[in-house]
Amino acid sequence: MSNHPDLSELDAFAAVARHRSFRKAADERGVSASALSHAMRALEARLGIRLLNRTTRSVTPTEAGQQLLATLVPTLHQVADVLAQLTSMQEVPAGKLRLNVARPAARIVFAKVLAPFVARYPRIQLDLITDDGLTDIVNGGFDAGVRFGESLAGDMIAVPAGAPQSFVTVASDAYLAAKGIAQAPRDLLEHACIARRFPSGKLYAWEYQADGQPIRLSVTGPLILEDDALMIQAAKDGAGIAYVYEELARDEIRNGHLKEILQEWKAPPSRFFLYYPSRRHVPPALNALIEFIRAGDLRT
Repeated sequence: MSNHPDLSELDAFAAVARHRSFRKAADERGVSASALSHAMRALEARLGIRLLNRTTRSVTPTEAGQQLLATLVPTLHQVADVLAQLTSMQEVPAGKLRLNVARPAARIVFAKVLAPFVARYPRIQLDLITDDGLTDIVNGGFDAGVRFGESLAGDMIAVPAGAPQSFVTVASDAYLAAKGIAQAPRDLLEHACIARRFPSGKLYAWEYQADGQPIRLSVTGPLILEDDALMIQAAKDGAGIAYVYEELARDEIRNGHLKEILQEWKAPPSRFFLYYPSRRHVPPALNALIEFIRAGDLRT
């Protein structure tokens, strides 16, 4: 057993020295005076020095006890302040919240709600890193990540974030007038397609569906890009056919800058998920974001 006293013993000694009474200190701590007196004798025996002078009428700290008390009081106050701050954080979420978020999810799910979230939780500092790679959020020091559900590790807790997202196949009227309209996914093999590259270097196979069965198509073309905004702009400028998030292309389709093709072959939508490691105590700031999502505030 260690000869060093624990915090509760030191706090009990400070209470006795402050009240100069075992009875008053015992009442404050909800224990009996005899139990407190026994604990103080055990503390003195462990330290090998008398801390309290006892008479039938009073209890006063010895010189050694006064020295210990002088150091102990500010330290105990500091510990109490820290514990109060932790309690306050549970009541009003605070602190830095680090998120690793796929770039499309940042634009589709988070862009419109960043201001409402920080307005509701002004003591939370949201540090959002956009990253399309399959980053290990634990090793990266992130509290949580956001990506499509099929990319998640099995040991993660996942919360749906935002509405289900579909991909659309789009091109400009000028391109379609010059090259013709693809009537089925395999027709894309004869077209200039704007390919999507993952951070790993792998090219994304465009996904469609026919009679309930998935179709995956490896397309080629003059451009290989990583960013939806660039794909949309290139398609608007007539460089080829793009396969992009419907949410990001919606305005361009509505204003006639892009035309959607292969609508009847569209694959079912997928969802983004906020995910985090299974843990017993979720940080208050992360819990606030989870509740924000579950309440529907990140729905688009």
